[in-house]
Parts: sequence; structure tokens; C-alpha cells
Amino acid sequence: MTTHRLPEGMIRAAVTSGPHEGYMPGFGNDFETEALPGALPQGMNSPQKCNYGLYGEQLSGTAFTAPSHQNERTWCYRIRPSVKHTGRFQRIDVPHWKSAPHVLPDIVSLGQYRWDPVPHAGEPMSWITSMRTVTTAGDVNTQTGMASHIYTVTASMVDEYFFSADGELLVVPQEGRLRFCTELGIIDLEPKEIALLPRGLVYRVEVLDGPCRGFVCENYGQKFQLPGRGPIGANCMANRRDFKTPVAAFEDRDALSRVVIKWCGQFHETRIGHSPLDVVAWHGNYAPCKYDLRTYCPVGAVLFDHPDPSIFTVLTAPSGQEGTANIDFVLFRERWMVAENTFRPPWYHKNVMSELMGNIHGVYDAKPKGFVPGGMSLHNCMLPHGPDRTAFERASNADLKPEKLDETMSFMFETRFPQHLTEWAAKSAPLQDDYLDCWDSLEKKFDGTPGVK
Repeated sequence: MTTHRLPEGMIRAAVTSGPHEGYMPGFGNDFETEALPGALPQGMNSPQKCNYGLYGEQLSGTAFTAPSHQNERTWCYRIRPSVKHTGRFQRIDVPHWKSAPHVLPDIVSLGQYRWDPVPHAGEPMSWITSMRTVTTAGDVNTQTGMASHIYTVTASMVDEYFFSADGELLVVPQEGRLRFCTELGIIDLEPKEIALLPRGLVYRVEVLDGPCRGFVCENYGQKFQLPGRGPIGANCMANRRDFKTPVAAFEDRDALSRVVIKWCGQFHETRIGHSPLDVVAWHGNYAPCKYDLRTYCPVGAVLFDHPDPSIFTVLTAPSGQEGTANIDFVLFRERWMVAENTFRPPWYHKNVMSELMGNIHGVYDAKPKGFVPGGMSLHNCMLPHGPDRTAFERASNADLKPEKLDETMSFMFETRFPQHLTEWAAKSAPLQDDYLDCWDSLEKKFDGTPGVK
């Protein structure tokens, strides 16, 4: 590893050689990185004195006694220990960012819902002030379930930082480019990529190319991991090497700063006199990362029928109940359709899982009209859904030659918990009142006589 030194007061970062400059490949790896030579202790975690006068500190993402294959922690070597990055807390109001349980008696979450893209506000909106919660599920206090949000960021955070003690954030951009300046390095994020921001990680969000809009899944439970591939084997779907973790970067800057903390669904602020992004070196496996969704390798049927949509799972967060996730993150991207004598789009179904979908790009094959990029839909637990009439008729009568499903990328936040609408989602967000009409024109084809109709 070589190092690169920028002018005093600027972010300084390690520079690695090769095609992934600024990032280290792998998912769940035990990484090590330093922004100044010799800043990372060798052979031990907590020397009596650290180089450069740094402080050693451990960031634990799991209990100390978690099984070794699940244990996640990172040792940080920083200019000041984290106890210097907080002071007395003051409760603040972040009115549109909600946490579970959030069940309102006058809001009906039982139904099939779809929204147009959320428009940008007229005033500048930061990562915190722009966040709008769509649904909540489970209970943040017992660390089960999730919340789904929409962000519409137009302004960078200046001398302001954030971290959540409630869960990790899965960020799915749809428009614009953001930079996440974190304690452990810098992540630049654009549409068709995702980022994972661990619980407790401090960061600042800057606008690289705005306005920015996207989706966020706030995971209260166990961290996201790669799904078991079962008989698929060792390859395809999301591969570990395509996840990118940033190299060490730090700020040595004295400036009055505001740190906002989300804890048990409440927001607090504290004031400090410097940047908290001061980790000069670190090693461990608890770190942020990003992933390019264009590297996801879908698999499917090559003769007839098609598997359940779980075959498109990118990441899963276990619930403790085998085979039933706290959250699945599922991707529907470009792919070839080749199955014979098969209805190829998603079939009609009811599901014990509750599904919030978002459209990143293009057209979704089961809903060719109305589900536009930036839009989202909700089909809650045991609520029937499936193709509209246009998609059904087209797929039922198509010439079943191999077909490339192109110009499409949608995703799903799927959870075993019912998803409850917030008041904003039910009353203020651009809800499509006519969404249910997409199934009105489906015809009864049964007439009691044999044969395919």
C-alpha cells in the first residue's frame, strides 16, 4: 500500500494500485488500511502507545461473544476517541423520519398501493431533512423489522454529521450522485449502485450531482448478508468480489460541528469543536461498502416455468427463523426470458411477506404502465397482486421465442412483518388513487368447456 498526502485540513486517503483505486474488493472480508504509513499497529490491536499519537478504539457491530463466523468488529486508530465526538444531548424534532412501531388508527395499510416519484422541495434539503418514511414494520426497540424511506437531497451537509444506533441503512439511489464521507472512508454512489452503512457509523452526506432521489431500507435486525445459494453453488447472483469497501480517509479539522444521532426512534443533537471523521487507520470486518447492481448475475429457468422471485435476492437479513428473512433485498434487472410454454412475467400471488417495490430505471414487465422510475408500490402481507391486463394478455399470447428483457431495473424490500403506512405516505405523498383500476378489466375466461382459452 502507498499513501497520498493532501493539504492540511483536507481529507487524506490511502491510495491503492489497480482497477479499484480507493476501494477494497470483497464482502465481509477482514480488511486493513491506513492513510498514513505506519499508523496501523501490526501483530496486536491495542499497543501501549499508538503511532502518531493516535487512540485505539474498537467499533463492535455484534456482541463480543457472537459466533466467530458472525462476529463483526473494527479496530480504529483515530485522532480523538469517540467520547470526544459527543457532548450533552438535546432532543430535536425530525418530523418525517419515523420508526416502528408506528401504527396510526386512521391510516389503512391493508391494500395495494402505488406512488408516483416524490417531487423535490423548493427549499434546500439535506440527507436528514429530506428523509420521508413510507412504511414501518416490527419494532425498533426490540431490533426487529425495518422502515422504508425516500430521500430527496439537494444540499450537502456542512459541518454536520449523522449516525444511527437503530440499524444499518441500505441506500438505493435513483437520481443524482451522493458522496458519503464516513469514519472509515469515502463512498461515491450513483444510480444502479447501492451502499450499506452499518449501525453506529458516523458520516456526512454531500451532493456530487443533484438533485438526488432514492430509497432507503433501515434494517433494525441482524445485518444484511449474502443469501445461501443452495444447489446453485458457489457462483452467480451477487459475488463477494464485486462489493467495494473504502480505504482509510480522515479529516484533521477544527470547526464547530453538529452531530445528529438517531436512537430508539428519537433524534438528538450534540455540538463538538472538530470533525469526528478522524480515523487514520483501521482493520476489521465491520465497515461500509457499495455494490454495483449491474454486476448482479441473475439465474432462472432455461426450459419451462420460472422459480420464485427469491432467486433474485441480492442481500438478506436473517430473522432467526430458518428460511424466513427479516428483510430480503431483491433485484429485477435485465435478463433473457427463454422458458417454453410458460407465462413469463411474475404470476398472480398472495404472500406471507410484505413487499415494497421501487423502480430505479426503465419499465417493469408486470406493470408496463404507471410504475415509473422513482415510483414505488406496496403489496402487504396476504394481499393479492400480479400483472395488469395489458401484461397478462401480452404474455399469454406472445410468441415464446427467446426475448431479452431490457431497459429495466426494479427492486423490492421484502419483510416478514406487515408494513404500516405513515401519515405522509397515505396523505401527502403522490399516491396513485387509480392503481387498483389496473386489474378492473381482467376478464372471466371460464365457460365450463375444456381446452385452453
